[in-house]
Amino acid sequence: MSTSTNTVELERLTARWERFRTGRNASLTDAHGWLSLTSFQWLPPTPSPLAGVPGLWSFEGTTASLTASVEDHLTLVESGEPLAGTITVELADEQSLLWVSSGSVVVELGRRANRYMIRTRDAQAATLTSFSGVPVYDYNSELVLTGHFESYAEPRTTVIETANPEVPGLATLVGKVSFELDGTRYSLAAEEGALGSLKITFSDASNNVSTSPWRKIELTKPRPDGTLVVDFNRAINYPSAFSDFGTCPAPATGNTLPVAVEAGERDPRK
Repeated sequence: MSTSTNTVELERLTARWERFRTGRNASLTDAHGWLSLTSFQWLPPTPSPLAGVPGLWSFEGTTASLTASVEDHLTLVESGEPLAGTITVELADEQSLLWVSSGSVVVELGRRANRYMIRTRDAQAATLTSFSGVPVYDYNSELVLTGHFESYAEPRTTVIETANPEVPGLATLVGKVSFELDGTRYSLAAEEGALGSLKITFSDASNNVSTSPWRKIELTKPRPDGTLVVDFNRAINYPSAFSDFGTCPAPATGNTLPVAVEAGERDPRK
């Protein structure tokens, strides 16, 4: 392949990556998205006030409750009606809903590790209003690798840590993706994504230096022969990289690369 052809191909790949980056940054600008998180609190077993939100909050068994008066100025997100009285809801573990709002703040109710919690999402949060894009490494075509997927005979569910030490997690691993990087063969366990795609949560030697404690990369569905593209330029942060209030899954045991993967998203707090 000639030098001019190589240059044209690199320009094409770089332009495609830049479109990916534009879409990624746009996805983070939702008024009550991940950049709007401002608190995380567990619900108490008896009706009690919580910091920064009106009303009395509690749970009993699998039911969460909120009691408020019109003077609390809470509005139901689903209907837009003011809240006056007591409302209840039941969620399954790992479910969430945007429950009530007050001014620029929406309160998310969720269930994590079979406990109820709330997170406030403020459209005026500094992490959102000051956001101008996730810092990234320059595009590096040498970190676009050919990988091979080998599925397990049966999916393997394993206990993992999360960004919140009080919330244990589970990951269902469906196989491993192997690839060669700088002359060494590595393999990382993958979870299944939408429509047969794969997701890998991994850590590497760049973490806590120039990147967040761990990142993830989403891969397209493997070809019939098991091959697929592993493009580390598309490594992205979990929401917990931007905020202290995420409960994002950490890598499964063994999903750590001993080398620095200097591609994709950097640590937005550095």
